[in-house]
Amino acid sequence: MNISIFDLSIYIKFFVGLCALVNPIGMIPIFTTMTSQQSIIERNKTNLVANFSASLILLISLFFGNSILNIFGISINSFRIAGGILIISIAFSMISGKFIEKMNSKQRKTENNMIHDNISVVPLAMPLIAGPGAISSTIVWSTYYSTWLNLFSCSLVIFLFSFVCWLSFRAAPCVVTILGKTGINIVTRIMGLLLMSLGVEFVSAGIKSVLLSF
Repeated sequence: MNISIFDLSIYIKFFVGLCALVNPIGMIPIFTTMTSQQSIIERNKTNLVANFSASLILLISLFFGNSILNIFGISINSFRIAGGILIISIAFSMISGKFIEKMNSKQRKTENNMIHDNISVVPLAMPLIAGPGAISSTIVWSTYYSTWLNLFSCSLVIFLFSFVCWLSFRAAPCVVTILGKTGINIVTRIMGLLLMSLGVEFVSAGIKSVLLSF
């Protein structure tokens, strides 16, 4: 499926989908806790490396994800359905309040195993920022809009998304103070609703394509 490069609604939807999947606001307490023992300079470096690495992972998924699927003999429609189901499951955990608990659990395990290690790439970049949901969503979008102009525009969206994550983590202390735990939980649930709608759209489009192929 090809679209005009000037159809901004498509790229806005892609951007909102990534933000809903990763939920940078909901990630702030985790980032703050994981970098609590670092100096300001070290925290800023961790933030920069993590988001650069995450954007690189998503770009690889955008440009080569379809080829990887072909190598394993996975059809595009099957991956759309699977990716949609994964996104819906993540959205459900966000709405039910279990998402942050799972992230905190991963963070505690990481602290026990990687106290003195660099956390920029693992676990911050992957799987916390560029996790299975974000990667699946990126590959699905690349199969929908596969021209070079569309892929280039989606690349810009990925860089914009990484910049938003970088800003969120940079402003982490202020955001935690302003929103508090209740505010972050509210934002997480709103993102979950948006995300579930996107997942349902992926699944319905995949099923429709499968049925039309018969």
